[in-house]
Amino acid sequence: MNVTDSPATRLQALFEGHRLTPTQRRIAHSMVRRAADVPFLSSVELAELAGVSQPSVTRFAVALGFDGYPALRKHLREVVPPEQAAGSGSYNEYQQAVEAEIENLRHLAEVLADPRPVQQAGRLLAASRPLPVLGLRAAASQAYGFAYFAAKVHPDVRLLNEGGTMIHDRIDAAVLAGATALLCFALPRHPREVVDTLGYAKEAGLTVVTVADSAFAPVAKVSDLLLPAAVGTGLAFDTACAPMLLGRVLLEAMCDDLPDAQARLEEFDTRAAARGLFVE
Repeated sequence: MNVTDSPATRLQALFEGHRLTPTQRRIAHSMVRRAADVPFLSSVELAELAGVSQPSVTRFAVALGFDGYPALRKHLREVVPPEQAAGSGSYNEYQQAVEAEIENLRHLAEVLADPRPVQQAGRLLAASRPLPVLGLRAAASQAYGFAYFAAKVHPDVRLLNEGGTMIHDRIDAAVLAGATALLCFALPRHPREVVDTLGYAKEAGLTVVTVADSAFAPVAKVSDLLLPAAVGTGLAFDTACAPMLLGRVLLEAMCDDLPDAQARLEEFDTRAAARGLFVE
C-alpha cells in the first residue's frame, strides 16, 4: 500500500471540507489515530475512545452526510479493509503505549510523503528575523528544544515559553524588530492563552506556523499553516514523540533555506572544542 493512500490519510480526507464542532473534531482525531481499529468499533466504543457521548457519535456521522453511525461504519470498512487491522491483545499497557507512538510516527511518515508543507514552513521560518517560537504548558518543552537547536543556525530566535500579560509585548517587540513569522507548538490540553496569543500574532501581521496534535485542534483557526503530529494518549500523561520529531524535521527544512547554516554549525563546533564544552 502506498503511504499516501493509507487508512489514516483516507480517513483524514473524509473529514476535510466539513465544518465540525470541537466535539466532532475530537471524534475525528481519535478515528485517525486508531484508523485500523475504528471500522470495527460500535458507536458506544468509539464514544469511549474519544471521551464523548454516544449521541455525539451519531450526530458526527450525520454531519459527515451519513444516515447514522451504522452507515458511517459500513463506509469505514470499505476505507479500511479488515486485513489492515492489527491485533494488540497480547501487549501490556506499557507496550500498548509504545505501539501507539510507533503508529503515530508511521502516520507522520505518511503525512511527510508530501514534503511541500514542511518545506514551505522552513522557508517562512528561515526568512523571519527574529523568529519567535511559542509553546506553553505541555508544549513548552517542544518549543524550548526547537529554539535550542534553531539558535545554532538562525541569527535571532526568541523563545516564548512562559505565558502572562507580557507575551503580547514580546510579540510586539519581535514584529518591530522585523519578524515575519511565528512558530507555535500546541499540544493538548490546549490553553486558551495559546489560541488568544496566536490570534494576536496574526493581527500583528505575523504568519503563524503551528505544530499541533491534529488538523482539528483549536489552534487551527488561528494558524496560517498547520502541521499535524499526533500525541499518544495511552498513559496518564500524553506522549509527544511525533511532534518532537516533526520539530526536528522543521529544523532540517529551515536549515535548507539558511545558506550559512552549515558554517554556523562548524563555527559552533570549533568554539565548543576550544572551551572543552562537551566530554569526548
